[in-house]
Amino acid sequence: MTSIQQNIEQITSQIESAQQKCGRGRDTVQLLAVSKTKPVEAILAAAEAGQRAFGENYVQEGADKVDYFNQHHPEIALEWHFIGPIQSNKTRHVAEKFAWVHSVDRSKIAQRLNDQRPEGMAPLQVLIQVNTSGEASKSGTSDEEVFALAELISTLPNLTLRGLMSIPANVSDYQSQLTAFTHLAQLQQKLAQRLPEQNIDTLSMGMSGDMEAAIAAGSTMVRIGTAIFGARDYSRRD
Repeated sequence: MTSIQQNIEQITSQIESAQQKCGRGRDTVQLLAVSKTKPVEAILAAAEAGQRAFGENYVQEGADKVDYFNQHHPEIALEWHFIGPIQSNKTRHVAEKFAWVHSVDRSKIAQRLNDQRPEGMAPLQVLIQVNTSGEASKSGTSDEEVFALAELISTLPNLTLRGLMSIPANVSDYQSQLTAFTHLAQLQQKLAQRLPEQNIDTLSMGMSGDMEAAIAAGSTMVRIGTAIFGARDYSRRD
């Protein structure tokens, strides 16, 4: 058994324990393996351990990995999520290569992703990133901007709005984590009420250090990287 496989099994067990602790059913939280900066060999090891959903932060690196697996391992059906900030001059790769994008935070990006999604591909599954902590260093909309952006996305035929994503402030105490995540969950509920025709069912929130609080608040997708793959090498990026 590889260390990556062992790590995935351990994280999966932690997710199951957190679900049980807060009275949620099994398989209500998806594990997204954050593979940014990691080589294709590590991703292949995770895929061979049963992991299918992978998150990438850097556009060119992620697009190259998608191409590699399509060419060399077409028998493995992987689901690629783009989770990093999106520059307007790099939307084409995101639109062409990924199945999900978690980090839409302005109308210009949404419109470009829609216009650049290739004909014949399924709609891009979209999450709006919300800057719940209000930190200037982080991407994301304000609470007030979410609804107008969501309404725009709902009109774009090549995008499907699925929910919200956030990267809250890095705090260590459970109650502060829970408060931030609960806020996003409540915002998602308001959004679902505002747009009942949309299948708004996804909350992408929670990482290694705050996963338990995120799941208690209603996360449906946790983003785990280092705990699966080990420390990152940031020389491998765009």
